[in-house]
Amino acid sequence: MSSTRRIAALAVAGGIAAATSLLPAVPALAHGAPTTPVSRTAACAAGGDRADSAACRAARDANGRPFGRFDNLRVPNVAGRDRQVIPDGRLCSGNLPDFRGLDLPRDDWAATKVTAGSTLKVAYATTIPHQGSFRLYLTDRDYDPAKTLRWDDLGSPLAEVKDPPLREGAYRMSVKLPENRAGRHVLFTVWETSSTPDTYYSCSDLVIKAAPAAEVPAAPAAAPAKPAKKATPKPSRSAEPGAVAAPVDAASAAAPPARESWLRPAAAESEDRVQLGHQIIIAALIVIAGVAAGTGAMRLRTRARRGDQPPA
Repeated sequence: MSSTRRIAALAVAGGIAAATSLLPAVPALAHGAPTTPVSRTAACAAGGDRADSAACRAARDANGRPFGRFDNLRVPNVAGRDRQVIPDGRLCSGNLPDFRGLDLPRDDWAATKVTAGSTLKVAYATTIPHQGSFRLYLTDRDYDPAKTLRWDDLGSPLAEVKDPPLREGAYRMSVKLPENRAGRHVLFTVWETSSTPDTYYSCSDLVIKAAPAAEVPAAPAAAPAKPAKKATPKPSRSAEPGAVAAPVDAASAAAPPARESWLRPAAAESEDRVQLGHQIIIAALIVIAGVAAGTGAMRLRTRARRGDQPPA
């Protein structure tokens, strides 16, 4: 190679190096978005699994251009100034033109069904992991899905998680849902990375079932009926002092038997006793008469043997 060519080559190389040194520093790419509960960007953006839904088609039309990648909804240099940098009505898109269709107020976004008061497990998929902190918000009780999301709809974070564990390609965390929510709501997640200047924003739609009503304690079982006390009849006037009458069953005392069941047997027994007495008296008279007759006959025989004359 001639010296002219070597000089030209060095000049080109030097020019490339100089041009490279003039380029701005490119931040490390830390990408991610919630997939559980599914976020609007994970459902609709490039690679999303609900891209053919009516809400996603409307969002693409509102964009006027294709979505960016689902894991690339990030805003640089926010540094915790979320409310100052991201205006009301642009929270779901992060105020980025490539995602502005995600801000549409609709009630048919892909939603995850949950129950108020339950613990919601969150999986935040990441394609390039980095350290950082997550802030998770839930819309308040008066949230109206027919209106765009505002900062005043959120209140304080439900949870703040720093550097959650990374398992199977996603950051894993959980959040306790309030018990006083029902209907359609939005879980708004902010990921502020600490190893890059980027902050990520996402909206996950929820359909919250009202918490089950507190169980009303069952009424105490009725106390078993006490057995009826057996009536103790008062002793009759003719009873001897100190004598106690036999107890009478309560049911029997309450409903005395018919007269035929207790009068007739007693009358029959009394009549039998009278007849027996008469028979005994008659038999006794017969015996007495027989004895008297026998005694008189013996006396006559004795006198005859002695030769005694019968009295005149």
